[in-house]
Amino acid sequence: MSIKDWPLAERPREKLLERGPGALSDAELLAIFLRTGSRGKNAVDLARDLLRDFGGLNPLLTAERTAFCTAPGLGPAKFALLQATLEMTRRYLAERLERGEPLRNSQDTRHFLQARLASYDHEVFAVLFLDNRHRILGFDELFHGTLSGAQVHPREVMKRALHYNAAAVILAHNHPSGVSEPSQADTQITRRLRDTLQHIEVRVLDHIIVGQGETTSMAESGLL
Repeated sequence: MSIKDWPLAERPREKLLERGPGALSDAELLAIFLRTGSRGKNAVDLARDLLRDFGGLNPLLTAERTAFCTAPGLGPAKFALLQATLEMTRRYLAERLERGEPLRNSQDTRHFLQARLASYDHEVFAVLFLDNRHRILGFDELFHGTLSGAQVHPREVMKRALHYNAAAVILAHNHPSGVSEPSQADTQITRRLRDTLQHIEVRVLDHIIVGQGETTSMAESGLL
């Protein structure tokens, strides 16, 4: 059945306008992005098929260009539109964490880190540098690794903290597996960095682990 034949309250676009985007399922949101279906399928049916084939929303949004473009109902135009949308999202979140501005809340920080790190297919270790009023001095992606992990050097983190004259840092890295639960190695390197940075009076406020659609705070988990 065509979406045009659905009751108004059930159509994705009208539902979003009436109740907000949070009321929509992943398939309904994706259907709005797709705009049209394919032969014998409306946009919602096509969206459900794509989510099933790719394994979820995040794998679809982070798929390589070839895999994305060869999927039914997609193609280069949709890929370009998606990349533009994702980049606007990253820039929007970055503007909420502008240099010289204090951190507003932990949720903004998590969203920013997730937008920056979640799409990598290898581990990336990054640091958010702050002054003594928790104003943002800079954000650096310091170490890039493989699927098994990034090689983190405390001395390099210390050098960057001195460069920014930081009083505090928030550490972050992604788990390409998609699971944000901290590993034993994550706990060990966090404590090494905490102890190293103490020598120059820089506090480690948190270490955020970024997974697929989720983040974990090591501070909130009692692991700092």
